[in-house]
Amino acid sequence: MSATMKDSSPQIAPFRIDPKFDVRPWGSQDLRPWFDVQADGEPIGEAWLTGDMCRVATGEFAGKRLDEVFRLAHSSLLGPAAPVADSPLLIKVIMAKQKLSVQVHPDDAMAQKYGDPRGKTECWYVLGAEPGAEVALGLKPGVTLAQVEKGIADNTLEESLNMVPLELGDVIFVDAGTVHAIWPGSVLLETQQNCDLTYRMYDYGRPRELHIAKSLEAVKFETRAGKRAPIALADRTVLIDDEYFRVERIPVAGKRTGASLRGDSSAQKPAGLAYLFAAEGAGRISGTGFEAVGLPARAIAAVPAASPEFVVDDLGGLDLIRITPNWPPNYNGAAQ
Repeated sequence: MSATMKDSSPQIAPFRIDPKFDVRPWGSQDLRPWFDVQADGEPIGEAWLTGDMCRVATGEFAGKRLDEVFRLAHSSLLGPAAPVADSPLLIKVIMAKQKLSVQVHPDDAMAQKYGDPRGKTECWYVLGAEPGAEVALGLKPGVTLAQVEKGIADNTLEESLNMVPLELGDVIFVDAGTVHAIWPGSVLLETQQNCDLTYRMYDYGRPRELHIAKSLEAVKFETRAGKRAPIALADRTVLIDDEYFRVERIPVAGKRTGASLRGDSSAQKPAGLAYLFAAEGAGRISGTGFEAVGLPARAIAAVPAASPEFVVDDLGGLDLIRITPNWPPNYNGAAQ
């Protein structure tokens, strides 16, 4: 970290992160064509792209866990004005072959009540969807907490769930407190607060722990969950821009500079952390003073706030997703 920014945070070049593949009973033995991975044992359901235990693949921190890199260089990664010092976002690819549990996530206040640093609001961008793919999103109008409890007890909870069909390119917002479940038939890019708190209400008899009391406490009957209409701008499409994250789809068309990826926001606020995800195709990130970083399909790279200037090249069919954290007013969701 030799060069520095005007705010004296040492510069860090963009770097790719290796995914961590997470075993889930509802997953698959073969992740192709999404990832060139075949499971030897239990099925894999999730590829964690920015989890704390993911390893940096390129650059000066290669081989280190991502949470360690944030501890070592949080100001350079996030910018000196960020209200947290640890990684704010967890980004995953979810590949369900069976139904996930019916579950709910706590908000920040409830998570902190039980000693966790933050809650879990998330969104899904549909990378792939088979005919008939759908998710459960919220409860049907008029459903009461007593009906939810009864549905858990007598295995009829699905009757109370609001089902939403999925198509390629859909964007779904899932705020904390929303009862939800992912059904098979879709591949989702999930962006969420960096928190893995899940309160399972119902799990189809699988031998996993349920969290019925906490899940009932966490339930909100009115939420903002649902499909979001993307907003087309001159140089990008904003898929979602909510309290904890902004997700954009940005055409590269040959090449784009790092400054152009930031867009109009560069004049309104200091640079912050960004993640660049290749939904399809392949790209390359290059600049003076650092080795070029390849970005194959389904790979992700971190662009630190204190990044040197760079360009992104489209090496063929690059479908680039840019993900950045947002900070709610008076946010204090830092790890304790």
